[in-house]
Amino acid sequence: MAYLLLSGFVFAFSAPLLYRWMGERVFLLMLLFPLLFLVYFSVQAPVILAGNSISDTINWVPALGLNLQFRLDGLSLLFSLLISFFGLLIILYSRGYLGQHPLLGRFYMYLILFMVAMLGVVTSDNIFCLFLFWELTSISSYLLIGFNHEEEKARSAAWQALLVTGAGGLALLGGLLLLGQVSGESTFSGMLESGASVKASPLYLPSLLLILLGCFTKSAQFPFHFWLPNAMAAPTPVSAYLHSATMVKAGIYLLARLTPALGGTDVWQYTLVSVGGATALLGAILALQHTDLKAILAYTTISSLGLLVTMTGIGTELAMKAMLVFLVAHALYKGALFLVAGAVDHSTGTRELHALQGLGSSMRWTGAAATLGSLSMAGVIPFVGFMGKELLYEASLGLSIMNIFVLTTTVVAGVAFVAVAFMLSLRVFWRKVNIPTPVQHATSPFLYMPPLVLGLCGLVLGLFANLLLAPVLEQAAHSVLPRHRPELVLALWHGLTPVLLLSLLTLLMGGLVYYFLPGRRFHSTSLNWIYNYGPDSIYHLVFNGFLKGSKYFIRNLQNGYLRNYIIYIILFFCGLLIYVLRRDELVVHLSERRGLIQEIRLYEVVLSVLVAGALLYLLGTRSRLTSIVVMGLIGYSAALFYILFGAPDVAATQLLIETLTVVMFVLLLHKMPAFSYLSHQFLRYYFIAISVIFGAVMTYVLLLVQEHAVESELKRFYGESSYLQGHGKNIVNVILVDFRGLDTMGEITVLAVAAIGIFALLRLYPKKGGKT
Repeated sequence: MAYLLLSGFVFAFSAPLLYRWMGERVFLLMLLFPLLFLVYFSVQAPVILAGNSISDTINWVPALGLNLQFRLDGLSLLFSLLISFFGLLIILYSRGYLGQHPLLGRFYMYLILFMVAMLGVVTSDNIFCLFLFWELTSISSYLLIGFNHEEEKARSAAWQALLVTGAGGLALLGGLLLLGQVSGESTFSGMLESGASVKASPLYLPSLLLILLGCFTKSAQFPFHFWLPNAMAAPTPVSAYLHSATMVKAGIYLLARLTPALGGTDVWQYTLVSVGGATALLGAILALQHTDLKAILAYTTISSLGLLVTMTGIGTELAMKAMLVFLVAHALYKGALFLVAGAVDHSTGTRELHALQGLGSSMRWTGAAATLGSLSMAGVIPFVGFMGKELLYEASLGLSIMNIFVLTTTVVAGVAFVAVAFMLSLRVFWRKVNIPTPVQHATSPFLYMPPLVLGLCGLVLGLFANLLLAPVLEQAAHSVLPRHRPELVLALWHGLTPVLLLSLLTLLMGGLVYYFLPGRRFHSTSLNWIYNYGPDSIYHLVFNGFLKGSKYFIRNLQNGYLRNYIIYIILFFCGLLIYVLRRDELVVHLSERRGLIQEIRLYEVVLSVLVAGALLYLLGTRSRLTSIVVMGLIGYSAALFYILFGAPDVAATQLLIETLTVVMFVLLLHKMPAFSYLSHQFLRYYFIAISVIFGAVMTYVLLLVQEHAVESELKRFYGESSYLQGHGKNIVNVILVDFRGLDTMGEITVLAVAAIGIFALLRLYPKKGGKT
């Protein structure tokens, strides 16, 4: 399983090259990857349905205990089948939607990468492995959303999705690491067995909040829901695959996976029910405001995700069954409707609801797919959407305040779904009109077959639910509730029950909303003032503020003056050293070192006076040539110090560097701008003060190092091994050439690249009259 999954990277990165060779027919090869996985998971299904699991491991970094560990159980099987099946249909749909696009090969590469990432997320049994694929979903979705990169809207939406989900991914990593520390396990199968100890730990709350933050951002929960409607700037195949069936369900998957370890507490229940309920209500209300087909579907998706989170928060056996059935139903009908919206846009050139009518005569098969998807969305018998809706109502019924809130939320969302279903089928395709919307060109079978298949799946799974759907969902429910053996019996008729009455009431109210909405529609412009205070506006405010602040900071920091750069480095370095010295209370006992003054020799005094005098003279000179000569004198004096203290190799290096520096400065003297003096006396003293601080700090540190010699095994190793293993008597040279040869080669390479850059700059000849 692991190597089969990783083979997707080969499929993905070969797509652009294969497109050059095969053209549009490359989709036949791209179909092999999802088809291969669909067959593989179907073959493994009997093993999983028997109550077993399949594990596979690839050693990644064994020294650190990092491995790629994969595990297929009931929950993983359900999501893997959905991902593979939808991937197959989306590639077929993309053939008709992007048939002549010059970057079709790149699109397939992004799509396969995303498919690999999602399959990795739902089959990973290791927290590090999951995080790796989790972030890959964010990166690949960024590439897919921004596929039309020439459009500003697409680029902005891609950035927004990446920043929101990427930030959530970092929070998720922190939460998973804390969870691993508490449980002592790095695998989910191990963590889930230590749920009691996890909940009793003081790290439970921070780990829970961080994990919820990661899941909420990925699954577009309030207040992070705003990125999902904006991501509709992506091509329709991306919207159907990522934002209805797969990526936005990743957070739901992880919440379900971690329910045994984290669920069952008050903070888990109240947080998920509150956030999920608010998201469901908000999505339902906003869906009725918009007239763009993809925007309507995006907000109903947000509402559906809120219901899934709510059911997960309730956590009862019935609620988890309802969550799983509704998850499958939603994926099928919402995927179909997204593909229908794309086909309509592709054929008519518009997605605006008020401009679409009477399309049933010219787009008969697309209309049939829209009708099947809408009936399932509305929860009409015998579709699987009806079962999902009834289970949601059944799980929400109760007398507690929480269940009243959940029931109200579910009913409001259901009413909105029914109204939207009428809009997308009856209004667009089958309502009788005098002048139907003109179709610019016929719809390709590649555009209407995939949504038609999804719509028929919703019908077939409703009719044969106990045969086709219930076994898989039973094992998925057992993975979520391992201490229970839930039996899932799906039926279209349970008699005249309160749940059935609620379902009929939802249909009636949804029909009324659809009927009266055109005359009383909440146009988007009427509530624009609310959006000025919403999460999306706050995001743009923070993002733009960050950009402006960055520009201001860089403009002042990177101002082109070398002396300022040196000052920033010195001040930061000195501040850091002073902080460490104060924190660790490192003190030099100068009183104990007074006797060393008597050991100073005459030539040391002479050299010190020579260097000090040269420095004072350097501060007062107005000649650049004199400055170069004086700086060379100081460098040569330092070389003499090295010789006198027994470091001839360092002295030779110093002499060579000083000679080259003086020669280069003299040769380039006539190329330099005129010598300038500081206009303000304050700046002179400012620079002098910084120099004195730097010198004082470095002197103190050197005295401290001499007083507190560092004991190191590495130092002893170099001392003992330089001659025996390196066959050299100069320890420094042996370290640089033998023990740290690779590091030295890197330094030489850097210097060589810098030298080439300097040479290239010197070879530039400005045009006549240009800046020198």
